[in-house]
Amino acid sequence: MENCKRKSWPSDLPLELIYRQGKKPLHEYLRDNANLNPEKIVIIWYGREITYRELDDLSERFAAFLTVSGVKKGDHVALFLSNSPQYFIAHFGIQKVGAVVGPCSPLFKEWELEYQLNDMEAKVIVAADGLYDIITKVQSKTLIEQVILTNYGDFLPTEPTLNVPPEICKPKPFIPEVHDLVTVIKAQESSGPFVDVNLRDIGLMVFTSGTTGQPKGAILSYENALFKTAAVAQSSKIGAEDVLLTVAPLYHIAGMLLGLNCPIYANASMVLLYRFDAVAVLQAIERYKCSWWYSVVPMNLAVMQVPNAEKYDISSLKTSRATSFGIILTQEIAEAWAKFTGGCEICEAAYGLSETHTADTFMPATAVKWGTQGIPNYETVIRIINPDTGEEVPVGTMGEIILTNPGVFQGYWNKPEATTQTLRGGWVFTGDMGWLDEDGYLFFSGRFKEMIKVSGYSVFPEEVEAMLIRHEAIAQVAVTGVPDAQKGEVVKAYVVLKSDQGAHTAQDIMDWAKQKMTSYKSPRYVEFRDSLPATGAGKVLRRLL
Repeated sequence: MENCKRKSWPSDLPLELIYRQGKKPLHEYLRDNANLNPEKIVIIWYGREITYRELDDLSERFAAFLTVSGVKKGDHVALFLSNSPQYFIAHFGIQKVGAVVGPCSPLFKEWELEYQLNDMEAKVIVAADGLYDIITKVQSKTLIEQVILTNYGDFLPTEPTLNVPPEICKPKPFIPEVHDLVTVIKAQESSGPFVDVNLRDIGLMVFTSGTTGQPKGAILSYENALFKTAAVAQSSKIGAEDVLLTVAPLYHIAGMLLGLNCPIYANASMVLLYRFDAVAVLQAIERYKCSWWYSVVPMNLAVMQVPNAEKYDISSLKTSRATSFGIILTQEIAEAWAKFTGGCEICEAAYGLSETHTADTFMPATAVKWGTQGIPNYETVIRIINPDTGEEVPVGTMGEIILTNPGVFQGYWNKPEATTQTLRGGWVFTGDMGWLDEDGYLFFSGRFKEMIKVSGYSVFPEEVEAMLIRHEAIAQVAVTGVPDAQKGEVVKAYVVLKSDQGAHTAQDIMDWAKQKMTSYKSPRYVEFRDSLPATGAGKVLRRLL
């Protein structure tokens, strides 16, 4: 299969991975960039411009505060924040003292936060002040000793250049019993570097989405993060001249990789948005000449549907990479996006998982294969095995995806049995189904546990969803299996209809499907929904349907 990969490897990409400033933790790349081009803008936050020197200094000061507060190398610090400059400051400040960043979704409610804080054994949490009520309800049930709060408005300019979400314009509350991030930074002298950080030290604990049992903390080293960042920046051609648009959630592994790590590694600039807003995206691209955007497909569709969108000049956007969360990226969508933007090419971003710091594949821009996840990234080997025998299967045969590369995690925190099941001899046994074609492109078919058995036939939700989304009236769709007395299981589709396509009944959808796909794959039930349950990153949660 290595020969297949080489056959499909883009001719304009080096065969070997080159680390642009050598092998060192990403916070050292931040320091180097601050020394090389201190006045270069790294973050634009609704018009507030932050330079590399300022970001490095702010994270150094925060690291100094953590040190005097007793945070030591190897300690776990929780981040309970949405996209903001403070996320960057905290993330790099934590890692500069050799501590471990533990992102927590800002969408969490009490029990979710309590579980994750206890599982990671965090004693310090950095959070948005608007989330403090949740912390107060769980703190006594956790090991949290120190709370550091921040207000999203602290770094907003007095005259924003982009539409600002109203929820981050609220007055800053006074909360006496906790630390304020900006206050402690201003009061602290920068005194780095703080500790020696080995690339093999643990720098990140990312929790899986919990689609299989309780969430588990995947332990990732500084080397894991550096390797995958370098691989993505090189295969996706992210350079110092780029202005990236950072919209995807930074607390999610894909958003962190492409929105936080890659710009710093590449010495690039970025426009940072608190959350997705279609108009703000258009404003940002036009005003700041954004050239590179990672998104999920519903974002691109929403942008194209903005009234009078043609008045914005977004011709600077040259590269879009998207993940098919909720809506599958088709060639038709890509062609519409290219026409809408004036030539920006878009394709599937990657296949990956938290356990590998994601992005284990990439799509060659000059040889896109629709419906695939692309080819293995640098130093990555992907095999397809028979899950029952463990034997590798022939090209084109469905099986379990296993892979290895220098991004592979160190194991799950405090879960040795789960680690042994997933991590075997440096290989990650993903639990995902798929196959490789003769050119080495990966086709992802879904999770083992989500596979539907209809009269003994295997039905993969993603395959059925990819066919159903071609119906002119369907905006989003998710598929699950439901019990059936005769067939064991049958397919049920949960459908969100487009608002402009008129009335359609469940029977209309089922009749259409019977004409388009094998009978055992076509839905026997259709339920209409206003929306589909999803993670903060937009991944549909079938288990909640």
